[in-house]
Amino acid sequence: MFSTDVQIAEMATGADVTVVQIMGAHNMSNRFYTVHPRRNDRFLKPSTLLQAIYREVDFAEFNFNKHMLQHLYTLSPGRFNTVVDELQQAWLARMRLLLGKIQGKTVLLWFADHTPDDVFSSEDEKDPWFITRGMIEKMRPLVTDVVEVAASASSCALGTEGMVFSQMETPMAKHILGPAAHQEAATAVVECVRVLL
Repeated sequence: MFSTDVQIAEMATGADVTVVQIMGAHNMSNRFYTVHPRRNDRFLKPSTLLQAIYREVDFAEFNFNKHMLQHLYTLSPGRFNTVVDELQQAWLARMRLLLGKIQGKTVLLWFADHTPDDVFSSEDEKDPWFITRGMIEKMRPLVTDVVEVAASASSCALGTEGMVFSQMETPMAKHILGPAAHQEAATAVVECVRVLL
C-alpha cells in the first residue's frame, strides 16, 4: 500500500528526513496470494501456483495471512521455503519502489524484540516476518542510514505497562511491544535524525 500511495510519497519528499519502519514481508500481494489493498493483514485469495504447491489445503478457511502461513509452515517446512523466498523477493522489490519515490534523506528503522539475525519460527510470531539482515543490507545503498533497535529485556518485561487499551483488545496488546520499548526506539531514531538535520 505504501509503495503505491502518491500522497505518502509527496509527504515524504517534502520532509527533511523520512523514517521508514521495516514491516514484515507477509502482508502484501505476491505471486502466491492476494491481500486486501488497505487492510493488508487480510488474506483474500491464493494463486493457482500456491494451490498447486499445497493441493491438500482449503484456502477458504483463512481470513488472515499469518494464520494461513502458519498452517502452510506446519504442513511442510520444505515447501514453505518456496513461499518465503517469494515473499522476500517481493518485499525487496516493493521497498526499492517505495524508497525510490522518496527524495531526500531517509532512515530505515528495524524495531522488534529481536535482531534481524534471528531465524523465523511459526511458533514465535516475531515481527517483522521473514526480514533478514541480508535483506536490510541490500536496502542500505538506497537510504541515508539504518537504525536497528532490538528492544531490551527490561523494556519487554514491562509489557503493556502504560499502554491504554480496552478489555477486548487485551490479547492483541500483549503481542505488541509496549511503551517502554517504543521509548527505546524513539531515542535511537532521535539520535540519528539529529545528526542528519
